[in-house]
Order: sequence, then structure tokens, then C-alpha cells
Amino acid sequence: MGIAATVRKFIATNGLGMALFMVLGVSFWVLVLVVLPQITMVDFSFRPKLPPAAIGGPQDVYTTANYEYFVKGNPGNPEGWNRVDVTVFWRTLVAAVFVTVFNFVLCYPVAYYMAKVATGSWARLLALSLVVPYWINEILRAFAFRIIFGDAGLINTVLKTLGVIDVSIDFIRADVALYAGLGYAYILLMIFPLYSAIESLDKNQIEAARDMGSPWWRIHWRIVMPFAKQGIVSGCTMVFMLSAGALAAPQILGGPSSLWFTQIIYQGFFEYFNWNRGAAYAIILLVSCMAIVLGVTKLVGGKAGEIGR
Repeated sequence: MGIAATVRKFIATNGLGMALFMVLGVSFWVLVLVVLPQITMVDFSFRPKLPPAAIGGPQDVYTTANYEYFVKGNPGNPEGWNRVDVTVFWRTLVAAVFVTVFNFVLCYPVAYYMAKVATGSWARLLALSLVVPYWINEILRAFAFRIIFGDAGLINTVLKTLGVIDVSIDFIRADVALYAGLGYAYILLMIFPLYSAIESLDKNQIEAARDMGSPWWRIHWRIVMPFAKQGIVSGCTMVFMLSAGALAAPQILGGPSSLWFTQIIYQGFFEYFNWNRGAAYAIILLVSCMAIVLGVTKLVGGKAGEIGR
């Protein structure tokens, strides 16, 4: 059902006054909490860092210095570019892609089982078991993962008890805990879009393919996945964007050498008090993630509107 049809149905059911109230409320929410903050961030990113007394003065002019710093670093940098920030930026994007692919591979079978195999109370119990752990705060879940993957944590203790290893494996330094924590944090955002899309697929199409001798992998590749394309695009988009913009999990689960780009943005805002450079870095990350999402969506034959639907 399209947006226009939804609005007409809502007006017919609840009256014009309630519909106007809802539209105004949503418009206010989007304008004040989404559009205006983003415009302010863009404005900050093109201005130099100045003391409060100089803001609005002759030095307060638009400049691309904050964006140039991302590439070149300090003016006296003999290498001519900012190696640390650029490296961390690309590593963050690659890691977010890895987390997204990992989540899809993990969640697709679960979503398919919930949608087409599980029935009745077992399906409801399975859905409830997925939701209940997320009643716990994200930060507490991250600390739980740090305990599980720590030197004296559950995994190392079990491996030592079984005699598999003699010395603890440093899962934190190897970023295993970080990737596992990020993957777990956004499982629901992948499973439920997939479940919603697969659940509406006519089971007769799957049965017909089986009767014609099609193997299970071809059924999923040629029937289920193309039909669930909107759910796949939506789930992957949310997981990728949130993974690239994560802060709590990298702060808690990241090793000494696993700096995340959002941590550099955080340092710019709250440690160096350079809101202008922090805003520029945030805009760079946002635009890059949007470009990747739209590019991949177009590559797989989808449309940007499918993300919203």
C-alpha cells in the first residue's frame, strides 16, 4: 500500500482533524530533529574553529579547510596527506560491509525458517526469544561480550578446559569481539525485514520448484531472494549504516589498534572541542555511507524507494 493510499485510509477511519494532527506532528519531528540538525552540521563543517568572541566576525567565513584536513592533515605534514584518519575511515567502511554480510548470512536462514517452516506457538516462541535479549541496554550487552571474549572469559575458559588451547586467545586485540558484538547488536534489524518479505511469498512457488527437481540453493537464489529483495535491501542498509556509525561497541570491544572513525569524530567534538572538524568528518561519513548504499542498491537492480518500503 502506497503512502497516498495509507493517508486516505487513515482520514476515512479517523477523520480529517486527527490526520492533520498526525501529519503536523511527523513534519515537526522530521524538521526539528532531523533536517535542522543536519543543516547546522553542514554549516559548522564549512566554518573555521574560532573563539566565541570571533564568531560572526571577519574571520568567520566559509572554508573547505576542515575537509582538506581530512585528506592532507596538518599543513606541515611531509607526506602530504592524513594517513591515520583516511586509513581509519576506509577500515571502518570495510568493517561495516563485513558486519553486514555476516549478519545477512546468519539471519537469512533464521528468517526463512520463521517465515516458511516454523508454525504456531513455536514460531511465536522463536520470535520472542530473539526480542527478549534486546530489552537489555546496548552498552550492557557490549560489556557482556567483553566478558565472554576476555582473556579469562567464557570462551577461553571452555577451550582451556577442553584442552584445545594452553594460552588464552586475545579476541579483543584480534577484533573478534568487536565484529561479534556489532553483528549481534543489529540482528533484529536484519531478521525482521527479511522475515516480512519472505513471509508474503506464496509457498506454492517453492513447492513447484521442488517438484521440478530444483536444488535447495537454486530455489533460494532464483525464487526466494529475488522476491525478498526489498527486505534484503532494507535490512542490509540499516545494518551497514548503524555499523559504520556505531560508537559504544567500538569503544568497549575494540582493541588498541582498532580505532573506529566514529571515535575520531567523537574526539573532535568532545576531546578537542573542534566541532567544525568533527562536523566535517561526520558529513564525510554520512555522504560516503549514503553513496555506498545507493550504489549497491542500483547494482543489484533495486531502487532507493525500496529502502523506505
